[in-house]
Amino acid sequence: MIVAAFSDEAKERAKALTSTFEAFCEKHRDQIAALQILYSRPHRQRLRPEDVKALADAIKAPPRQWTPEVLWRAYETLERDKVRGAGAGRLLTDVVSLVRFALHQEDELVPFRDRVQERFEQWMAQQANQGRRFSAEQRAWLEAIRDHMAANLEISVEDFEYAPFAGMGGVGKAARVFGQELGKVMEELNEVLAA
Repeated sequence: MIVAAFSDEAKERAKALTSTFEAFCEKHRDQIAALQILYSRPHRQRLRPEDVKALADAIKAPPRQWTPEVLWRAYETLERDKVRGAGAGRLLTDVVSLVRFALHQEDELVPFRDRVQERFEQWMAQQANQGRRFSAEQRAWLEAIRDHMAANLEISVEDFEYAPFAGMGGVGKAARVFGQELGKVMEELNEVLAA
């Protein structure tokens, strides 16, 4: 009896929190750049890390003081079968997954890193189907780019000067590994993985 009451109370709190979060997104859709982009379908522009950070800061601001982890757990309490990655919400990019789920643009709440991994695998399969093959060294670079994008939303040439890319030889090595294709590959991955 006590467990059922606690469970019902937890669900009511989770429902109130998610409803308030969804109302916040709707109310601020024209004031917060990341929300403007996420509401536009198809997206007119790419999300930038600074836009997502501004959104995360707005969500955490008083009086709300929400965190992605708290919102993630609330959705998990309500829709356990639609939420993957218990305890997710630790990466800044998980805010994107939360908003897309809140806007009913995605049927499942999945950590952004997992979404990027799925899109990467699909892209790799498409490349193979089109006869485009990557060497083991290129694959290592592509996987490092994928991981970077999962945490940062995008990749630029400047990013090759920082870890882990600097340890792999930096922009010079990337240019040698991919040749003329480097710019095209980066553009494709920016388009596909952060979609």
